Amino acid sequence: MQAFEVLEHTADVGLRSYGNTLKEVFENAAIGMFSLITDLENVKSVLSEEVYVEAEDRESLLVEWLNELLYRFEVRYRVFKRFEILEWDGEYHLHAVAYGEPLDLGRHQILTQIKACSYHMLKIEHNDIWSAQVIFDV
Repeated sequence: MQAFEVLEHTADVGLRSYGNTLKEVFENAAIGMFSLITDLENVKSVLSEEVYVEAEDRESLLVEWLNELLYRFEVRYRVFKRFEILEWDGEYHLHAVAYGEPLDLGRHQILTQIKACSYHMLKIEHNDIWSAQVIFDV
């Protein structure tokens, strides 16, 4: 199973992530978002940061999760390549660790400038596997 795929969208960038569990879908959505931002082959896992997110439902939790990671990229200049959700209740709370390194523009080329994860066309589905679709404002 592929972890994610990039979706065609007229003005923005979309992403669909997959997983055997909803937790895996959230982790793969974060990997997919950072693969849009930079080439993950050039990112080392030399630091880890804990992430706590709360929301009203699982769709909002996905948006908050991605926007919190995007905030850390834009404000703290961090790039991440691996994510591990440690605790969550599947709906409202999430506690994770993101692994990566400080942004180094000498090694990390910015491929896509993502402004935010939006609620536009947002959906989480479960058939044989879990999937989530998000659209990023660029």
